[in-house]
Amino acid sequence: MTDPIADMLTRIRNASAVKKQEVVLPMSKIKFEIARILKKEGWILDAEVLTGKGEKNKSSVFDELKLILKYKKSGRSCISCIKRISRPGLRVYSKKDNLPKVLNNLGMAIISTPSGLMTNKEARKKGLGGEVICEIY
Repeated sequence: MTDPIADMLTRIRNASAVKKQEVVLPMSKIKFEIARILKKEGWILDAEVLTGKGEKNKSSVFDELKLILKYKKSGRSCISCIKRISRPGLRVYSKKDNLPKVLNNLGMAIISTPSGLMTNKEARKKGLGGEVICEIY
């Protein structure tokens, strides 16, 4: 797999399309930080790390990340679109003055800055630019 972040976003997109409650995926620091931001901003209910042996694969020795998805009362997912912007074949960077506005600030973008991962609104407040990882709305 050449792009684990795109794999994570695709798993979230597919699980929300079939109305699954949770998604389990391989753990990494950047995936955990993205999940932490999604939880903080209210796009998912919870994110937790499953250490060692997972529920599905008892022989696994790797950590897994478990995301609990959030749905509206009507049954629709809170995440209507989640897409990767910067990818290994085409990196997308944004200066502090040109940070993206997603859906007229109703959505959000996750930016990788020198101070770590943060939303586009936080990066704008701190005056930081960086790589645009993904957009959610």
